[in-house]
Amino acid sequence: MSYTLRALLLIATAAIASAQGVVMQRNLSLGLAKTIAEAALSECQSKGYHTSVVVVDRAGQMLVLLRDEQAAPHTTEMARRKAYTARMFRVTTAEFQKRTAGDQPASAQRDITDMLALSGGVPIKVGEETIGAVGSSGSSLESDDACAKAGIAKVADRLK
Repeated sequence: MSYTLRALLLIATAAIASAQGVVMQRNLSLGLAKTIAEAALSECQSKGYHTSVVVVDRAGQMLVLLRDEQAAPHTTEMARRKAYTARMFRVTTAEFQKRTAGDQPASAQRDITDMLALSGGVPIKVGEETIGAVGSSGSSLESDDACAKAGIAKVADRLK
């Protein structure tokens, strides 16, 4: 076998091996998730709302759940589903609600387990990569959305 052919085989083998190797991904740390949740809850409390906030990681798994002492029990599940929806579709749940409204073909996405087409879920991104999401529930839809965004704004400098 010639040197050139052997070199090409080695390069091809290395490329295949690296394609089957370890995948490195950015993920949300527990500390960062806690800071986001605390900031989101604090924002809603400052407006007089008793809410729940959930932060999920890149896989949509819950990292943090905070519930105001006076938040209604259903708000925890709604916050989780908002966060999950924002993570899975990589857009705010307000945008998801618009995209899936009415008779559009995308409206069937609302039927997927755990999706919730209500404002208050916001993806957490580093550039264009979605590494998690935050969901807020228990106030008005506009305030839930603003509180979730306030949580992310608190750590914006660390998401670069």
